[in-house]
Amino acid sequence: MITEYRLADESRRHALARPDALALTGRDGSITFAELDIRTNRLANVLIALGCGPGSRVAVVDRSSTQVVEAVLAAAKIGAVTIPVNWRLSGVEAAEVLADSEAQVLFFHSEFDGVVSAVRESGAPMQRLVQIDGTGPLDYEARLAGASAVDPGWRGGSDDVVLQLYTSGTTAKPKGVLTSNRNLGACTQTGGPWGFDESSVSLCAMPLFHIGGLGWVLVGLANGAHNVILSEFTPPDLLDVLETMSITNTFLVPSVIGMMVEVPGARDRDFAALRSIAYGSSPITPAVLRRALDTFDTPLFQVYGLTETHGAVTQLDAADHSVDGERASLLRSVGKPYPWVELKVVGPSASEVALGEEVALGEPGEICIRSEQTTQGYYERPTETAAAIDADGWFHTGDVGRIDDDGYVYITDRIKDMIISGGENVYPVEVESVIAEYPGVSQVAVVGVEDPVWGEAVKAVVVAAADHELDATAILAFTRARLAGYKCPKSIDVVAELPLGATGKILKRELRAQYAAL
Repeated sequence: MITEYRLADESRRHALARPDALALTGRDGSITFAELDIRTNRLANVLIALGCGPGSRVAVVDRSSTQVVEAVLAAAKIGAVTIPVNWRLSGVEAAEVLADSEAQVLFFHSEFDGVVSAVRESGAPMQRLVQIDGTGPLDYEARLAGASAVDPGWRGGSDDVVLQLYTSGTTAKPKGVLTSNRNLGACTQTGGPWGFDESSVSLCAMPLFHIGGLGWVLVGLANGAHNVILSEFTPPDLLDVLETMSITNTFLVPSVIGMMVEVPGARDRDFAALRSIAYGSSPITPAVLRRALDTFDTPLFQVYGLTETHGAVTQLDAADHSVDGERASLLRSVGKPYPWVELKVVGPSASEVALGEEVALGEPGEICIRSEQTTQGYYERPTETAAAIDADGWFHTGDVGRIDDDGYVYITDRIKDMIISGGENVYPVEVESVIAEYPGVSQVAVVGVEDPVWGEAVKAVVVAAADHELDATAILAFTRARLAGYKCPKSIDVVAELPLGATGKILKRELRAQYAAL
């Protein structure tokens, strides 16, 4: 455990040891660790001049960029807390997050000046504004140039809050997850199994308002890696960057991996530098894994975690990624907990086991996590914090899962996504795993839709792989041969595309809303 980890030290220590090594590459070019240290010193002093200090909130609205990382490190150097705002939110939604966070300063890119307008229209107190891409005397680069390069010197304590990442807000208003130095110290040690070291060139293709993106960059920085940050991309773009920049490590979601391997000529590229690909948010299908291994010829690691656990808490090792034989079933697992993570399964409210009581091995229930990575709670939300973290320090994830005899963890579904059809519990992930095996299926999502007889009916929505045509009737027959009748979809739609979030994760809430309106 990295007990002495301090976010504020990340540029300092590498600037001393390897000043000329590249630290970050983004839309505006590359900077070394020495340059990163000086720029974050200057930005820290800009924040002090704007009235910030220990405990102050500093927000940033921008696509993934080096400036977002600079803001995070600069705020840490004065004891302030950074809030990377989800740039996909509407102006009104982003204004609500800013009001909840009580941010004093807002760094923003002009692409998102609608957020500034929404804050003004809401009547909420206006933050001190700094435009990242502006050219005026009070904008980002001008302020940096005029600020002192002397390090403010703040390090803080292990339990000091340094980040405030907001949950997605799929079922309620977004909540600010409090992130401490201790949390990040635990999070960043996951880089070892993935082959991170000072020679790594790490690609971040995930949004930095998401723990999957920002956590990935912080793992890279902790290991002294060169971090390549993409503001936006297409699957062909990702393949180009992997090859031309000799990327060694990256984190993606299975849906994006599936799209990448379908790009014509993908398997003919040179990915010899790759050491590993980590992926999460959903299991990978044998079909996609087979093509990924054939295309990239590198180890794959599946991980599971949440914003509240600050990234991965379990890992399915590369050795467990088999596409044939009995061990192929492990692809539905998220692996085993890291040595520093405690994990248990307890009875959900609908279970025959008492609420909160640990279930028998192999039985489904709610996944609970206890580790140094677990958040202290939600910003100014004592009731929600108490509901999520019990008196013994266990974080209740809201995910349904089970643990098998060998200690592998299987995430069955989100509790809120579970479908109750005719009194039977149906877990969408189980149905999706079967449909994904049907030849020619590229993506699949299963949701519950209102049904006058069964309460809810199982609905599947699928996307065909390139050069394939899908027949819904044939897919339905395929599932009936492999699943109990009550688990099978009552209907299947073949569509051109599924709604995706910023991370590439399928937005089931949008599908539910779409079919509820029919």
